[in-house]
Amino acid sequence: MIHQYSNATQTRWDKGEFKVQLNTASSSRPMGFCDGTAADLAELQQMADAENTSLRIEKKLLKTGREIWTLHGA
Repeated sequence: MIHQYSNATQTRWDKGEFKVQLNTASSSRPMGFCDGTAADLAELQQMADAENTSLRIEKKLLKTGREIWTLHGA
């Protein structure tokens, strides 16, 4: 499940409750957070399809084992 960015979800990320931070290439603030499951990937693809754009995900593994995904649409 994708959790949209808010102060509350940022706090949960800071505490390590989410595995993945979702960023967009065009913004310095995260888009949201998720656990990086297949269902999360499907939801991101569905969002891209709804916007009629292709989706490319650049994944970066952090030392903590969590990840940052940067979403690129074309």
